Amino acid sequence: MSVVIDLAGRVVIVTGGGRGVGRGITERFLEAGAEVVICGRSEPSERPAAAGRSAHFVAADVRETEQIARVIAFATERFGRLDVLVNNAGGSPPADAARASPRFADKIVALNLLAPLHFAQQANAVMQGQPDGGLILNIGSVSASRPSPGTAAYGAAKAGLASLTQSLAVEWAPKVRVNAIAAGLIRTEQAELHYGDAAAQARVAASVPLGRLATPQDVGDACVFLASPLASYVSGASLLVHGGGERPAFLKSVLG
Repeated sequence: MSVVIDLAGRVVIVTGGGRGVGRGITERFLEAGAEVVICGRSEPSERPAAAGRSAHFVAADVRETEQIARVIAFATERFGRLDVLVNNAGGSPPADAARASPRFADKIVALNLLAPLHFAQQANAVMQGQPDGGLILNIGSVSASRPSPGTAAYGAAKAGLASLTQSLAVEWAPKVRVNAIAAGLIRTEQAELHYGDAAAQARVAASVPLGRLATPQDVGDACVFLASPLASYVSGASLLVHGGGERPAFLKSVLG
């Protein structure tokens, strides 16, 4: 059975929407009928497209507030409104916390915590002036609530993003809803960098209760739901999209 959510006439910004998880989110919003503006430091070789339409692209580094303003201006000048901001851009290469430089940590926190805050501030300024407000969605991670060895600064930044989501939901209500998605293990075009080759990915997938890694479109489905009237009373929430999570490590010792 297919579920149809109609977001025709809605205007959505997805940061980092040209690849990976962001691409899946963008495609789902396009399928739902929304106009989507994506941004990134470089334009994807092929823009996301669905339902006969493609995303609009604005070159921007989300860590720079004047470049954020350029993305917001493009969306509002072209479409006259802004309904949804998806703070998706983020990530981190692996790094040993004992040897990571202060500059490295600064950049990771800037990308995964400060950039979403600055983008949200500028989006909120637009949404507060609209009769029906808007929605801000922060793409977080299960790393916010469990140890993140090898990406400690990333995990800490995502924990901050989860807290930020709750605070902004209170401050900016009732016009603007603010939610987060705590994403689990996701298969993207860069999956080998995180999980290893196909055999290793299969072993990782087997550790997830639902038996598979998430797809970018799974995250996109959750975003479309939270942007729909079905979630009109959901704010300050962090929706777990992780396939049931991870089995406790002690079970392996007990059950073998």
